Amino acid sequence: MRKIGLLSDTHGYLDARLFELFKDVDEVWHAGDIGSGNILSDLESFKICRAVYGNIDDWDIRMQIPEHQRFECEGLRVWMTHIGGYPGKYSPKVKHELIKNPPGLFISGHSHILKVMNDKKLGLLHINPGAAGKSGLHYIRTAVRFVIDNGEVKNLEVIELGKR
Repeated sequence: MRKIGLLSDTHGYLDARLFELFKDVDEVWHAGDIGSGNILSDLESFKICRAVYGNIDDWDIRMQIPEHQRFECEGLRVWMTHIGGYPGKYSPKVKHELIKNPPGLFISGHSHILKVMNDKKLGLLHINPGAAGKSGLHYIRTAVRFVIDNGEVKNLEVIELGKR
């Protein structure tokens, strides 16, 4: 069993409350648009951190982390990328590979819109944690906590961090 704290779209702002909210997680995952190397290093110093870069991330961040991460966690195949879309509206950059080799959990950011959706056709769960930062069109800053146990996502919680 692994406890995961998931965020995206910090855009250079990391709410200090996340360290308390994620204190019991085993890993923190960031789905891109980190915005500052300091945020990445703070997260890496705090917990095991898996991250992907987003469209606003500079070359320093892009040299440290990939655009896509595909990995297995507790028997669940995971694919995390920043611009991925969602069921029925996947990004053309990922759609072919998603159809050919779908993960059990597909994570993306970019839209700043919190979404948790099943894709019954591909047999996967899609999560977009919304935006944890203050830049963008979103109204409420959000993140997500969940557990992966024996290949299943369980106990998913939405965390509201307040107005942007």
